[in-house]
Amino acid sequence: MEDKVLTIQELAEYLKLSLTTAYKLAQRGKIPGQKVGRHWRFRDAIDKWLKQNPNR
Repeated sequence: MEDKVLTIQELAEYLKLSLTTAYKLAQRGKIPGQKVGRHWRFRDAIDKWLKQNPNR
C-alpha cells in the first residue's frame, strides 16, 4: 500500500473484514488509526501493523 489514507470501508475491504468488525477493532485500539470528526482514517501504518501482528 502506498502512503495513502484509508476510510473504514476501504480498511475493511483491504483486511477482508466486515465493516462492523473493522469498527470494533478501531474503537478498541486494536488497529492503528485515528478519528477525524466522526470518521475513522487509517494510513500506511496498517501494513506495518500487519507485519508485527501476522496472526491477526
